[in-house]
Amino acid sequence: MDADAKMTAIHVPAGIIAAVASFYVSNGSIPTLGENQAMGTFLGLVILLITGNIAERIIGKEEAGGFKGWLWSGIVPFLFIWFVVWAMLITSVTIT
Repeated sequence: MDADAKMTAIHVPAGIIAAVASFYVSNGSIPTLGENQAMGTFLGLVILLITGNIAERIIGKEEAGGFKGWLWSGIVPFLFIWFVVWAMLITSVTIT
């Protein structure tokens, strides 16, 4: 498997995890936070940065292609999956 596929394979499940975590933070499931979409967004971005560092260590900095490689093979798939799953969770009524 090449570096781009590995990078994407690491970031897509992380995007799903970030979406679920963002949903629980933003919909008021945690009473102390209330309904806080900004905190949900911040949590997703933190998960993205952690995932990027983990992927860089697994794949290697040179093989990953630097920021450009991370942008197209990591950030774009992560953001797409994160926003789509988060939107699906927010609009669903039968969650929990």
